Amino acid sequence: MPQPRMMLVVTGDDFGYCPRRNQGIVDCFQAGGISNVSLLVNACAAKEAADLAQRHNIPMGLHANLSEGVPVCQSLQQTSTLINQRGFFHGKMGFRQVLERGQLSMKQVELELRAQVQLFRELTSHLPHHMDGHQHVHVLPEVREVFAQVLSELKIPYTRVPVETGLQGCPALPTHLRRFYAQVEKDALDSIPVFTRYGIRSAGWPDVYLGLTTMGQNMSVPNLQRALSHALAAGPPGTTSSSASGSYQPVVTAELMVHPGYPSHPQEGGCGEGPDDFSQSADRQHELSVLRDPSLLALYSQERVQLCAFKDI
Repeated sequence: MPQPRMMLVVTGDDFGYCPRRNQGIVDCFQAGGISNVSLLVNACAAKEAADLAQRHNIPMGLHANLSEGVPVCQSLQQTSTLINQRGFFHGKMGFRQVLERGQLSMKQVELELRAQVQLFRELTSHLPHHMDGHQHVHVLPEVREVFAQVLSELKIPYTRVPVETGLQGCPALPTHLRRFYAQVEKDALDSIPVFTRYGIRSAGWPDVYLGLTTMGQNMSVPNLQRALSHALAAGPPGTTSSSASGSYQPVVTAELMVHPGYPSHPQEGGCGEGPDDFSQSADRQHELSVLRDPSLLALYSQERVQLCAFKDI
């Protein structure tokens, strides 16, 4: 390929969730559909996932999880502000509600994040190359401060800032999702000065984030083409259309968040509570099919989009 216009990290989230998700993610990587994965260390098939990543040389980071399943830190498994009466994390929306009520201990959040990094090291023999948050918990108020501190102290160089160009104008998103994603974006924007203060500068995340408007049935080759075109037209932060139109074309860096796989079987998978509807959905296989569609891979080549890992950007 000539000089790329975009270096694109395509991250398969939820690696380790169950054997079928693992297999789908590996198949997707081998077909050239993803270039990176994010591991849920508290998921039931995390050990298998770590072994698969090593066997197939799949670049891997940590998908820090504070919202689904059971804590990794043993001292938090019996009684802590992070869990409900059944001993599980509070859930995607429950976590946010408990946080809003001021009932979460940030010290316990820190203990759990560090325990998950440590388990990642035990499974892989190295620190994560990047670290983001399952269900975007890492950009929430207060949590982002602790998250940034852990990244800084452990020298984990890359994270995710989920702000997607064109999100609010996307007609395919139902109102409730658009509202949730708008809050995610606000939290992500508010995280940037926090991350910066801890020395995680803008080089610690790509120029562009994609993936909220192309999840599940919204993923298609035309929709991905539109998202990539928006990103390429905008260029890296600080460039103008006039400066980008000269002989030198700055390379845009981007991350596309995806969730491919074969749907989980009932009773097989998850982080302690069994697989959720998201993982059992046919949307997982739909994403897998689109991501390895030859027409999408041809589009990458035509648009000079090079798939890569975080360490390559």
